[in-house]
Amino acid sequence: MCAFSHERPDCAARRRAAADPYGKRSQASLYTMAFHERLKAETSEAHRAAEESPFVDDLLSGKLPASAYACLLGQLFLVYQTLEDAARSHRENPVVTPFLDDALLRVPELERDLRHLSGDDWLDHIDPMPATLDYTNRIREVAYGSNAAFIAHHYVRYLGDLSGGQIIRRSLERAYGFSDDGVRFYRFDSIPKMKPYKDRYRYALDSAPLSAREHDELIGEAIQSFELNAAVFRDLGHELARR
Repeated sequence: MCAFSHERPDCAARRRAAADPYGKRSQASLYTMAFHERLKAETSEAHRAAEESPFVDDLLSGKLPASAYACLLGQLFLVYQTLEDAARSHRENPVVTPFLDDALLRVPELERDLRHLSGDDWLDHIDPMPATLDYTNRIREVAYGSNAAFIAHHYVRYLGDLSGGQIIRRSLERAYGFSDDGVRFYRFDSIPKMKPYKDRYRYALDSAPLSAREHDELIGEAIQSFELNAAVFRDLGHELARR
């Protein structure tokens, strides 16, 4: 069983990124971008902070045992289970449905990976970390009642899986010898061409009927999602350091 320490996400990155993500770009110029470009720009600092986790660096370089990877997937299973439960509530929501696609669903693939890594009793090995509970509680709090908040969490998770997640998959395959089993979470076999698919996702972001206030809400929630994700990595790192 995995037990973990707790560290709440830092809100400073959210405030700095919202103020000026590049340090020199004016706020006026941000508002002339396509929305998907503005979203990427204003979340870049929080995104980078999540990517620069020591836990992730050690994992992708093969310095950690495979059990550490299984613990990560266990926490992600809880996050995606919560997010995909929320997605089902939006099936008849015309604002959100352009983002929903069964080809993106990760829970079945996480189940297969965890069974491969931890055996048929894989679910018994998952203990939610405090940071994971913060993450799942936040999704439950905002993703059912707010289109902008749901899209924010959806964007951070799935567009990340389709982009940097593919680099992560290749690194894990090299470091731990995975082929299919173990990294099915990162495989999207029903999406043969990633770039056109991601382009359509970005177009959906640009064309979603959201107000200026909702755009701001979406950006703020995406930053918080990156911070919550980073907190999960920190908890994993703290647990490994105690062993």
